[in-house]
Amino acid sequence: MRKNYILDANVLLHDPHSILHFADNTVIIPVGVIGEIDRFKREPTDRGFNARAVVRLLDSLRGQHSLAEGMPLKGGGRLRVYCEPDRVPGGRDGPVDVEILRVAHTFRQAEPDTPVVIVTKDMNLRIRADAAALRAEDYESDHVKLSELYSGQIELTVSPEQLAEFRQKGELTLPDRGFSPNEYVLLRTADLVPAGAGEGPAGVRGSVLARVDIDGRRLLALRQTENDVFGIRPRNKEQYFAIDALLDEKIKLVTLMGKAGTGKTLLALAAALQLAVRRNRYRGVLVARPIVPLGRDLGYLPGDVARKLEPWMKPIADTLEFLLDYAGPVKGFRDGEALIRAGVVEIQPLTYIRGRNIANRFVVIDEAQNLTPLEVKTVITRVGQSAKVVLTGDPYQIDNPYVDADSNGFTYLVNRFRTQAIAAHIELRKGERSPLAELAANLL
Repeated sequence: MRKNYILDANVLLHDPHSILHFADNTVIIPVGVIGEIDRFKREPTDRGFNARAVVRLLDSLRGQHSLAEGMPLKGGGRLRVYCEPDRVPGGRDGPVDVEILRVAHTFRQAEPDTPVVIVTKDMNLRIRADAAALRAEDYESDHVKLSELYSGQIELTVSPEQLAEFRQKGELTLPDRGFSPNEYVLLRTADLVPAGAGEGPAGVRGSVLARVDIDGRRLLALRQTENDVFGIRPRNKEQYFAIDALLDEKIKLVTLMGKAGTGKTLLALAAALQLAVRRNRYRGVLVARPIVPLGRDLGYLPGDVARKLEPWMKPIADTLEFLLDYAGPVKGFRDGEALIRAGVVEIQPLTYIRGRNIANRFVVIDEAQNLTPLEVKTVITRVGQSAKVVLTGDPYQIDNPYVDADSNGFTYLVNRFRTQAIAAHIELRKGERSPLAELAANLL
């Protein structure tokens, strides 16, 4: 049955092309939503970029048909920009949320046989719509159920003979199994003690760690197991998996997911310094983070951009300092902040990456769970030749009010790249920062 979908501004700012994703239904944009988007079009941020993209798209469509009367869309749908009859053109007639509720009520009365659905990423508006007996939904075109997200690893029971063959040859073919490229495997025999009783690089008590080749057919021995990575040695099987993927230059995209204290950022930066500084495999290290936690306060902080970003960069500097304590000085630098000031490690807000061509760098995108799918696409498409990108994220710790555990760009990326030979994903499950940090992550 055809439906009337009424879009909130946050949906269009989240995905400027969202109006094209409603099949053969009618998309209605209240004119107040256009005014809301206009407020952000001059911002030098991803939100400002998306606002300008929405305006350009609507303007191009306006040249083809009347938006007020409705115009056809690909897929059989229609688009209308609706202005209430009593509304003063260009004026402000109260909150946009209230206007959206009024417009939904108007269309429900005018077309009682056609369901009306408000689409918004604002939970409060969805609650208010429900209180007014109006149907409201989140925008789910790019949703990935976190409970169903690919973990990048499995446990597999094999016979003692198969395990012995793997240990002898370093590979094993299991033709009846369907694997993803670069998936990681804990091979175990049926009489193995419970998982977690102790795993090592070569396996113990009838178990061994393995990876799937890029064709998804064979199990191979891990490439990196014995030596430390910039002073860091893995403490659990997931960290072994992560190090294997991070140090493999054929894998161009690595996503590391885990709660606080599992070592996501630490392992990513250790691998970056190992490959870029010690082995000179990359020209440098670039670390980028979304500035969501500082919100609007960034502009009010004193000093130039570098000074404004110091509190935001501090977690990266702390991690670098921790690594230097373990591995010793890098190019004469013993302090993490000095390493940043000298340009050995470059740190930038994610917004500044737009428009760059990032080639031959080891790139770490930290706190990627705060990005939208479009922002993740913008970052990944900036990557040039001979570069490697690592994204770290915790979908349970999101500061961006317009994404959640199921709709953020990090989980979207994991889901889309799970079958690609140049990508690997590892879910880190065990906290290693401290017993206190592990308890806090699990209990609080």
